[in-house]
Amino acid sequence: MRIALLADIHANREALSACLAHAEASGVHRHVFLGDYVGYGAEPGWAVDTVMAYVARGATAILGNHDAAVFGSDADMNETARTALAWTRGKLDDRQRAFLRDLPLTAEEGDRLFVHASAWEPANWHYVMSTAAALRSFNATPHRVTFCGHLHVPELYHLSVTAKISSFAPASGTAIPLTRQRRWLAVLGSVGQPRDGVAAASYAVFDDAADTLTYMRAPYDAASAAAKVRAAGLPPVLALRLLGGR
Repeated sequence: MRIALLADIHANREALSACLAHAEASGVHRHVFLGDYVGYGAEPGWAVDTVMAYVARGATAILGNHDAAVFGSDADMNETARTALAWTRGKLDDRQRAFLRDLPLTAEEGDRLFVHASAWEPANWHYVMSTAAALRSFNATPHRVTFCGHLHVPELYHLSVTAKISSFAPASGTAIPLTRQRRWLAVLGSVGQPRDGVAAASYAVFDDAADTLTYMRAPYDAASAAAKVRAAGLPPVLALRLLGGR
């Protein structure tokens, strides 16, 4: 089965639509959404409704920190994120809020763990951005493969049977064998706000039969998404980030 893995959508309709269309063309059978459906972008209601519709058809969705901040604290966020969240809260209805509130922090499926941020303290939203952080996540779970987002930059960590840990930035469109002699931690890129210098939306496809992971890029109309951000009166830097992939 081919599974689309989509993280950090951030209310970007154009980016999510492009990824979903790209995934369908790639022969994806189901979807896993790894959090942060809202925040930063101009269409939070549409993003939540879209994820809700996929969940109703059997997709898995977990909670992200921006989703949690809709009904919780945003004290640990920067001013730009807090401004966007204050605007976002006024754009969601009770049904959408309830959906976000009920999302789990993690999901398990066979030897796989899905989490938005780190496996060691999912509710504290740690970034996995070093081998030390990756090792903490490996040590916190028995699962062979962990998928997470939160960082907005694709990275793939692997741990050998002798506890040697390494990582690399995966090339898009290349199927990477997740060999069973190692454990794996896949940090997904962002659908709605990439920060690796590439403006195209980022997601991944896991093939559980072949045991391969392919990071994907889906070009989209970033200019339209940025124009909506500006028209909504959101911080201008959020529009600029979409155009530059930063």
